[in-house]
Amino acid sequence: MQERSSVADLARNLRDEVNRYSPGEKLPSSRALVDRFRVSPVTVARALAVLAAEGLVVTRPGAGAFRARTPDRPPQPGDTSWQELSLSAESAAASGEPVPRAVDASGVLATLATPPAGAIEFNSGYLHPALQPERALAAALARAGRRPGAWGRPPVEGLADLREWFAREIGGPGGPIGASDVLVTAGGQSALTTALRALAPPGAPVLVESPTYPGMLAVALASGLRPVPVPVDTEGVRTDLLAEAFRATGARAFVCQPLFQNPTGAVLSPPRRAEVLRVAREAGAFVVEDDFARRLAHEDAGPLPPPLAAEDPDGVVVHLRSLTKVASPSLRVGALAARGPVQSRLRAIQVVDSFFVPRPLQEAALELVGAPSWSRHLRTVAAELRSRRDVMAAELRRRLPGLTVDHVPSGGYHLWPRLPDGTEEGAVTGAALRAGVAVAPGRPYYAAEPPAPRLRLSFAGVAGPAEIAEGVTRLRTACAEAAV
Repeated sequence: MQERSSVADLARNLRDEVNRYSPGEKLPSSRALVDRFRVSPVTVARALAVLAAEGLVVTRPGAGAFRARTPDRPPQPGDTSWQELSLSAESAAASGEPVPRAVDASGVLATLATPPAGAIEFNSGYLHPALQPERALAAALARAGRRPGAWGRPPVEGLADLREWFAREIGGPGGPIGASDVLVTAGGQSALTTALRALAPPGAPVLVESPTYPGMLAVALASGLRPVPVPVDTEGVRTDLLAEAFRATGARAFVCQPLFQNPTGAVLSPPRRAEVLRVAREAGAFVVEDDFARRLAHEDAGPLPPPLAAEDPDGVVVHLRSLTKVASPSLRVGALAARGPVQSRLRAIQVVDSFFVPRPLQEAALELVGAPSWSRHLRTVAAELRSRRDVMAAELRRRLPGLTVDHVPSGGYHLWPRLPDGTEEGAVTGAALRAGVAVAPGRPYYAAEPPAPRLRLSFAGVAGPAEIAEGVTRLRTACAEAAV
């Protein structure tokens, strides 16, 4: 957060000074700016990059930065009103019903948006930099770049050693998942996109948990699918309602997160695990298992159930997971695992969309998970997440008793408190940002009308317990402003 603030401050100062220079005139050297503003060379480079993106300066390698020349004629605005018709709804060939082509990314942006400087990030979907293995990542990337052939074209399915590693992670050594069943993907979001496009044609229904991950809902809508919600309780998805939804809709895919579901934190109970597979198999449908949180189990989680894919002999489950959540937002390396003819379709769609995941990134992932520091990192994350979860839960009970936390999970990185009935989520999130804490509203997590107002509060994207306590204090101020 400090580096980001320094870059913004320096860019603002330089922006004010650019007009003192004539078009084409050279600005002070990077060394001079470092000395004058007492910032790092990296901060200077990033601030100049900001101004270059705004068209205010031009940077020339080896020569420095120059004020950009003003165009002889400013660009004239065109008439883009024609796009409204072109981007409007279109008819679905299968059902004849209109399929909205607009994509609501607000739920995704709520966890990706950078809040104002000084705001506490209860909205984050990733580990705080202090919890990321930054030194191990840097070392892995350096070693990966020196591997023979590291900058060549990889196999479209992914590096053999990385596919083998993912197969062991999913099914265990000698388990039912083999390396040939695995495709390396550019993170979990890419894997979700590939899976949904492979399993359902535009206009088709797809069953989803309710509530569920907004990024999955956005993927479904962007693919022209119709998400149909199936309620979740403390034992996971309601399998009686799942069977009814399959019968009513004729859906051929169900997307779920059986372990530490986002946002409820629920773990699918053993009886329901077997029932999900049975119901889907009888419906002739696939289960897309998003196993995003397996490496985010807390220190007190106890033995974890295996993935559904490890107990599926019939190829019902399309399994996906990623290294991103437990390592770094920029380590976008994940996997899709599937058996049977569907695997060929998944492969074809991924090849068409992206060709392959860059080989240096795959090599770096192999270096990271193969290093002795990897297991230490996982233990550290498990202990830290448990500690931060406990602090946030205690602070909410003490300072905001009006917020109800139905379930304190033993994995994942957030809590899912319920606001009092009648509360306007938008009023709370807006007041929270004014108070200096960014939170995610609950509405984007529902495919239909939500039963109650909620917030999603992340304890993973903050610096530590002290910042959690301060964030809850600021949230109490916001709730008072919003009359919660």
